[in-house]
Amino acid sequence: MKLVVQVPCLNEEETLGSVLASIPRDIPGIDELEVVVVDDGSTDRTSQVALAHGAHVVRHRRNEGLARSFTDGVDHALALGADIVVNTDGDNQYPQARIADLVQPIVLGAADIVVADRQTHLIAHFSPGKKLLQRIGSAVVNRAAGTDLPDAASGFRAYSRESLLRLNTVTRFSYCMETIIQAGYKRMAIVSLPVTTNARTRESRLFRNHRQHVFRSAAAITRAYVMYRPYMIFGWLAGVFAVLGLAPYVRYAVLVAQGDGGGHVQSQVVGLGLGLMAALCLMLGIVADLIRANRHLIEVGLEHTRRARYEAGVRSRVLATLQPPVRPGAESEGLR
Repeated sequence: MKLVVQVPCLNEEETLGSVLASIPRDIPGIDELEVVVVDDGSTDRTSQVALAHGAHVVRHRRNEGLARSFTDGVDHALALGADIVVNTDGDNQYPQARIADLVQPIVLGAADIVVADRQTHLIAHFSPGKKLLQRIGSAVVNRAAGTDLPDAASGFRAYSRESLLRLNTVTRFSYCMETIIQAGYKRMAIVSLPVTTNARTRESRLFRNHRQHVFRSAAAITRAYVMYRPYMIFGWLAGVFAVLGLAPYVRYAVLVAQGDGGGHVQSQVVGLGLGLMAALCLMLGIVADLIRANRHLIEVGLEHTRRARYEAGVRSRVLATLQPPVRPGAESEGLR
Protein backbone atom coordinates (compact mmCIF):
# COMPACT_ATOMS: atom_id res chain seq x y z
CA MET A 1 0.00 0.00 0.00
CA LYS A 2 1.33 3.40 -1.01
CA LEU A 3 0.86 6.62 0.96
CA VAL A 4 1.38 10.08 -0.51
CA VAL A 5 1.55 13.04 1.86
CA GLN A 6 0.72 16.29 0.10
CA VAL A 7 1.63 19.70 1.49
CA PRO A 8 0.03 22.82 -0.06
CA CYS A 9 2.37 25.77 0.50
CA LEU A 10 2.52 29.52 0.02
CA ASN A 11 5.82 31.06 1.12
CA GLU A 12 6.57 28.39 3.73
CA GLU A 13 10.38 28.41 3.39
CA GLU A 14 10.93 28.82 7.13
CA THR A 15 8.66 26.00 8.36
CA LEU A 16 8.47 23.55 5.46
CA GLY A 17 11.76 21.86 6.36
CA SER A 18 10.45 21.03 9.84
CA VAL A 19 7.22 19.66 8.38
CA LEU A 20 8.96 17.38 5.89
CA ALA A 21 11.53 16.19 8.43
CA SER A 22 8.81 15.24 10.95
CA ILE A 23 6.77 13.07 8.57
CA PRO A 24 7.10 9.47 9.83
CA ARG A 25 8.57 6.99 7.36
CA ASP A 26 7.72 3.74 9.15
CA ILE A 27 3.93 3.42 9.25
CA PRO A 28 2.12 0.11 9.92
CA GLY A 29 0.32 -1.10 6.82
CA ILE A 30 2.20 1.29 4.51
CA ASP A 31 4.82 -0.19 2.18
CA GLU A 32 5.79 2.96 0.30
CA LEU A 33 5.63 6.67 1.13
CA GLU A 34 6.21 9.74 -1.02
CA VAL A 35 5.75 13.46 -0.40
CA VAL A 36 4.26 16.00 -2.80
CA VAL A 37 4.67 19.73 -2.12
CA VAL A 38 2.26 22.01 -4.01
CA ASP A 39 3.94 25.41 -4.31
CA ASP A 40 1.05 27.80 -4.88
CA GLY A 41 2.99 30.67 -6.45
CA SER A 42 5.49 31.19 -3.62
CA THR A 43 8.03 33.99 -3.97
CA ASP A 44 10.55 32.48 -1.54
CA ARG A 45 12.59 29.25 -1.57
CA THR A 46 9.68 26.91 -0.81
CA SER A 47 10.28 24.75 -3.89
CA GLN A 48 14.03 24.52 -3.24
CA VAL A 49 13.43 23.40 0.35
CA ALA A 50 10.99 20.75 -0.86
CA LEU A 51 13.43 19.41 -3.45
CA ALA A 52 16.24 19.36 -0.88
CA HIS A 53 14.11 17.02 1.26
CA GLY A 54 13.39 14.69 -1.67
CA ALA A 55 9.77 15.74 -2.25
CA HIS A 56 7.95 15.97 -5.55
CA VAL A 57 7.08 19.58 -6.41
CA VAL A 58 3.96 20.78 -8.22
CA ARG A 59 4.38 24.49 -8.83
CA HIS A 60 1.85 27.16 -9.78
CA ARG A 61 3.21 30.24 -11.53
CA ARG A 62 0.87 32.43 -9.46
CA ASN A 63 -1.34 31.94 -6.44
CA GLU A 64 -4.42 29.90 -7.42
CA GLY A 65 -5.94 29.19 -4.02
CA LEU A 66 -6.03 26.33 -1.54
CA ALA A 67 -8.74 24.35 -3.33
CA ARG A 68 -6.82 24.31 -6.62
CA SER A 69 -3.63 23.35 -4.77
CA PHE A 70 -5.45 20.46 -3.14
CA THR A 71 -6.86 19.28 -6.47
CA ASP A 72 -3.51 19.46 -8.28
CA GLY A 73 -1.78 17.67 -5.42
CA VAL A 74 -4.38 14.90 -5.48
CA ASP A 75 -4.02 14.49 -9.25
CA HIS A 76 -0.25 14.15 -8.88
CA ALA A 77 -0.61 11.72 -5.97
CA LEU A 78 -3.03 9.51 -7.90
CA ALA A 79 -0.68 9.57 -10.89
CA LEU A 80 2.05 8.30 -8.55
CA GLY A 81 -0.22 5.37 -7.64
CA ALA A 82 -1.32 6.52 -4.19
CA ASP A 83 -3.68 4.26 -2.25
CA ILE A 84 -4.01 6.85 0.53
CA VAL A 85 -3.44 10.61 0.39
CA VAL A 86 -2.82 12.64 3.55
CA ASN A 87 -3.18 16.40 3.38
CA THR A 88 -1.26 18.55 5.83
CA ASP A 89 -0.12 22.19 5.92
CA GLY A 90 3.28 23.75 5.37
CA ASP A 91 3.05 26.05 8.40
CA ASN A 92 3.66 23.12 10.79
CA GLN A 93 0.42 23.57 12.72
CA TYR A 94 -0.41 19.86 12.50
CA PRO A 95 1.44 17.05 14.33
CA GLN A 96 2.93 15.02 11.48
CA ALA A 97 3.71 12.17 13.90
CA ARG A 98 -0.05 11.46 14.00
CA ILE A 99 -0.12 10.63 10.28
CA ALA A 100 0.38 6.99 11.25
CA ASP A 101 -2.81 7.12 13.36
CA LEU A 102 -4.65 9.15 10.72
CA VAL A 103 -4.29 6.50 8.01
CA GLN A 104 -5.03 3.42 10.13
CA PRO A 105 -8.86 3.48 9.70
CA ILE A 106 -8.33 3.51 5.93
CA VAL A 107 -5.64 0.80 6.07
CA LEU A 108 -8.03 -1.38 8.08
CA GLY A 109 -10.89 -0.70 5.65
CA ALA A 110 -13.03 1.04 8.27
CA ALA A 111 -13.16 4.51 6.66
CA ASP A 112 -12.97 6.36 3.38
CA ILE A 113 -11.97 9.70 4.93
CA VAL A 114 -10.37 10.51 8.29
CA VAL A 115 -10.55 14.10 9.55
CA ALA A 116 -8.34 15.26 12.42
CA ASP A 117 -10.18 17.01 15.24
CA ARG A 118 -7.95 19.90 16.32
CA GLN A 119 -9.97 20.21 19.55
CA THR A 120 -10.31 23.94 18.90
CA HIS A 121 -11.66 24.60 22.39
CA LEU A 122 -8.17 23.76 23.70
CA ILE A 123 -6.18 25.95 21.27
CA ALA A 124 -4.86 28.89 23.28
CA HIS A 125 -4.38 31.35 20.40
CA PHE A 126 -7.97 30.91 19.16
CA SER A 127 -10.15 33.75 20.42
CA PRO A 128 -13.57 32.94 21.94
CA GLY A 129 -15.19 34.36 18.80
CA LYS A 130 -13.14 32.12 16.54
CA LYS A 131 -13.90 29.06 18.66
CA LEU A 132 -17.62 29.89 18.44
CA LEU A 133 -17.40 30.30 14.66
CA GLN A 134 -15.64 26.94 14.36
CA ARG A 135 -18.43 25.22 16.30
CA ILE A 136 -21.15 26.93 14.27
CA GLY A 137 -19.40 26.17 10.97
CA SER A 138 -18.97 22.50 11.87
CA ALA A 139 -22.61 22.27 12.96
CA VAL A 140 -23.80 23.78 9.66
CA VAL A 141 -21.61 21.42 7.60
CA ASN A 142 -22.75 18.41 9.63
CA ARG A 143 -26.35 19.44 9.09
CA ALA A 144 -25.81 19.78 5.35
CA ALA A 145 -23.75 16.60 4.99
CA GLY A 146 -25.53 14.36 7.47
CA THR A 147 -22.27 13.79 9.36
CA ASP A 148 -21.11 14.19 12.95
CA LEU A 149 -17.64 15.77 12.80
CA PRO A 150 -16.45 18.01 15.65
CA ASP A 151 -14.01 19.88 13.38
CA ALA A 152 -15.23 19.90 9.79
CA ALA A 153 -12.85 22.74 8.83
CA SER A 154 -9.68 20.83 9.70
CA GLY A 155 -7.24 20.48 6.79
CA PHE A 156 -5.33 17.61 8.39
CA ARG A 157 -7.07 14.60 6.89
CA ALA A 158 -6.56 11.33 5.03
CA TYR A 159 -8.41 10.16 1.92
CA SER A 160 -8.62 6.71 0.40
CA ARG A 161 -7.99 6.32 -3.32
CA GLU A 162 -11.63 5.35 -3.88
CA SER A 163 -12.93 8.50 -2.20
CA LEU A 164 -10.66 10.76 -4.25
CA LEU A 165 -11.83 9.15 -7.48
CA ARG A 166 -15.40 10.12 -6.57
CA LEU A 167 -14.88 13.62 -5.12
CA ASN A 168 -14.88 16.81 -7.19
CA THR A 169 -13.87 20.31 -6.08
CA VAL A 170 -15.32 23.40 -7.77
CA THR A 171 -14.71 26.17 -5.22
CA ARG A 172 -11.46 28.17 -5.15
CA PHE A 173 -11.53 29.16 -1.48
CA SER A 174 -11.26 25.94 0.50
CA TYR A 175 -12.01 22.32 -0.30
CA CYS A 176 -12.62 21.32 3.35
CA MET A 177 -16.34 22.06 3.62
CA GLU A 178 -17.19 21.07 0.06
CA THR A 179 -15.57 17.64 0.17
CA ILE A 180 -17.29 16.81 3.47
CA ILE A 181 -20.72 17.71 2.05
CA GLN A 182 -20.00 15.67 -1.08
CA ALA A 183 -18.75 12.72 0.93
CA GLY A 184 -21.82 12.80 3.15
CA TYR A 185 -24.11 12.94 0.13
CA LYS A 186 -22.27 10.02 -1.49
CA ARG A 187 -22.51 7.94 1.71
CA MET A 188 -18.78 7.64 2.36
CA ALA A 189 -17.53 6.48 5.75
CA ILE A 190 -15.98 9.45 7.58
CA VAL A 191 -14.36 9.23 11.01
CA SER A 192 -12.71 11.78 13.28
CA LEU A 193 -9.38 11.54 15.12
CA PRO A 194 -8.55 13.92 18.02
CA VAL A 195 -5.11 15.55 17.74
CA THR A 196 -3.22 18.31 19.50
CA THR A 197 -1.93 21.03 17.19
CA ASN A 198 1.52 22.58 17.34
CA ALA A 199 2.21 26.14 18.41
CA ARG A 200 1.20 28.84 15.92
CA THR A 201 3.98 29.94 13.58
CA ARG A 202 2.11 32.66 11.67
CA GLU A 203 -1.32 34.13 10.97
CA SER A 204 -3.56 32.40 8.45
CA ARG A 205 -3.08 33.46 4.84
CA LEU A 206 -6.35 31.92 3.72
CA PHE A 207 -8.38 34.96 4.77
CA ARG A 208 -7.72 38.53 5.91
CA ASN A 209 -10.21 38.61 8.80
CA HIS A 210 -13.01 36.62 10.41
CA ARG A 211 -15.69 38.43 8.41
CA GLN A 212 -14.13 37.37 5.11
CA HIS A 213 -13.69 33.83 6.42
CA VAL A 214 -17.34 33.58 7.48
CA PHE A 215 -18.58 35.01 4.17
CA ARG A 216 -16.45 32.72 1.99
CA SER A 217 -17.17 29.65 4.09
CA ALA A 218 -20.90 30.34 4.03
CA ALA A 219 -20.78 30.80 0.25
CA ALA A 220 -18.89 27.50 -0.20
CA ILE A 221 -21.30 25.60 2.07
CA THR A 222 -24.38 27.08 0.36
CA ARG A 223 -23.03 26.34 -3.11
CA ALA A 224 -22.21 22.75 -2.22
CA TYR A 225 -25.58 22.21 -0.52
CA VAL A 226 -27.51 23.67 -3.46
CA MET A 227 -25.57 21.48 -5.89
CA TYR A 228 -26.49 18.26 -4.11
CA ARG A 229 -29.80 19.06 -2.37
CA PRO A 230 -31.48 21.85 -4.37
CA TYR A 231 -34.95 20.48 -3.70
CA MET A 232 -34.45 21.17 0.02
CA ILE A 233 -33.53 24.83 -0.52
CA PHE A 234 -36.15 25.66 -3.13
CA GLY A 235 -38.76 23.44 -1.48
CA TRP A 236 -38.46 25.34 1.80
CA LEU A 237 -38.53 28.69 0.00
CA ALA A 238 -41.64 27.67 -1.94
CA GLY A 239 -43.31 26.57 1.29
CA VAL A 240 -42.47 29.81 3.11
CA PHE A 241 -43.71 32.00 0.27
CA ALA A 242 -46.87 29.88 -0.07
CA VAL A 243 -47.71 30.27 3.62
CA LEU A 244 -46.96 34.00 3.55
CA GLY A 245 -49.03 34.37 0.37
CA LEU A 246 -51.95 32.49 1.91
CA ALA A 247 -52.10 34.79 4.95
CA PRO A 248 -53.40 37.90 3.09
CA TYR A 249 -56.13 35.81 1.42
CA VAL A 250 -57.18 34.40 4.79
CA ARG A 251 -57.33 37.94 6.13
CA TYR A 252 -59.40 39.03 3.13
CA ALA A 253 -61.76 36.07 3.55
CA VAL A 254 -62.28 36.98 7.21
CA LEU A 255 -63.07 40.59 6.26
CA VAL A 256 -65.54 39.43 3.62
CA ALA A 257 -67.22 37.17 6.15
CA GLN A 258 -67.55 40.17 8.44
CA GLY A 259 -69.16 42.19 5.66
CA ASP A 260 -66.10 44.41 5.09
CA GLY A 261 -64.73 42.97 1.83
CA GLY A 262 -64.50 46.18 -0.15
CA GLY A 263 -61.38 48.34 -0.37
CA HIS A 264 -58.90 45.61 0.59
CA VAL A 265 -57.35 44.97 -2.77
CA GLN A 266 -53.87 45.27 -1.23
CA SER A 267 -54.26 41.90 0.49
CA GLN A 268 -55.10 40.24 -2.81
CA VAL A 269 -52.15 41.89 -4.58
CA VAL A 270 -49.67 40.94 -1.85
CA GLY A 271 -51.02 37.38 -1.71
CA LEU A 272 -50.80 37.07 -5.49
CA GLY A 273 -47.19 38.31 -5.50
CA LEU A 274 -46.14 35.89 -2.78
CA GLY A 275 -47.99 33.06 -4.52
CA LEU A 276 -46.09 33.80 -7.73
CA MET A 277 -42.82 33.72 -5.76
CA ALA A 278 -43.79 30.30 -4.36
CA ALA A 279 -44.56 29.00 -7.85
CA LEU A 280 -41.28 30.41 -9.17
CA CYS A 281 -39.28 28.72 -6.38
CA LEU A 282 -41.08 25.46 -7.09
CA MET A 283 -40.17 25.65 -10.78
CA LEU A 284 -36.57 26.59 -9.96
CA GLY A 285 -36.42 23.60 -7.62
CA ILE A 286 -37.57 21.27 -10.38
CA VAL A 287 -35.00 22.68 -12.83
CA ALA A 288 -32.23 22.58 -10.20
CA ASP A 289 -33.06 18.97 -9.37
CA LEU A 290 -32.82 18.03 -13.04
CA ILE A 291 -29.43 19.76 -13.16
CA ARG A 292 -28.42 17.81 -10.05
CA ALA A 293 -29.33 14.55 -11.78
CA ASN A 294 -27.30 15.60 -14.81
CA ARG A 295 -24.39 16.51 -12.54
CA HIS A 296 -24.57 13.04 -11.01
CA LEU A 297 -24.23 11.46 -14.45
CA ILE A 298 -21.30 13.73 -15.27
CA GLU A 299 -19.56 12.82 -12.01
CA VAL A 300 -19.99 9.12 -12.78
CA GLY A 301 -18.34 9.75 -16.14
CA LEU A 302 -15.51 11.69 -14.47
CA GLU A 303 -14.99 8.83 -12.03
CA HIS A 304 -14.63 6.32 -14.87
CA THR A 305 -12.27 8.71 -16.67
CA ARG A 306 -10.09 9.01 -13.59
CA ARG A 307 -10.01 5.26 -13.13
CA ALA A 308 -8.92 4.74 -16.72
CA ARG A 309 -6.29 7.45 -16.34
CA TYR A 310 -4.76 6.38 -13.03
CA GLU A 311 -5.33 2.63 -12.86
CA ALA A 312 -2.73 1.98 -15.59
CA GLY A 313 -0.02 3.32 -13.30
CA VAL A 314 -1.25 1.19 -10.41
CA ARG A 315 -1.36 -1.98 -12.54
CA SER A 316 2.16 -1.43 -13.83
CA ARG A 317 3.39 -0.89 -10.25
CA VAL A 318 1.69 -4.09 -9.04
CA LEU A 319 2.99 -6.12 -11.98
CA ALA A 320 6.50 -4.83 -11.35
CA THR A 321 6.18 -5.96 -7.73
CA LEU A 322 4.84 -9.41 -8.61
CA GLN A 323 7.18 -10.15 -11.52
CA PRO A 324 10.05 -12.44 -10.44
CA PRO A 325 13.59 -11.11 -10.91
CA VAL A 326 15.33 -12.13 -14.14
CA ARG A 327 18.69 -13.91 -13.72
CA PRO A 328 21.56 -12.49 -15.71
CA GLY A 329 21.77 -14.28 -19.03
CA ALA A 330 18.28 -15.78 -18.72
CA GLU A 331 17.06 -14.10 -21.89
CA SER A 332 19.92 -15.45 -23.95
CA GLU A 333 19.40 -18.94 -22.45
CA GLY A 334 15.77 -18.79 -23.44
CA LEU A 335 16.72 -17.90 -27.02
CA ARG A 336 19.03 -20.91 -27.23
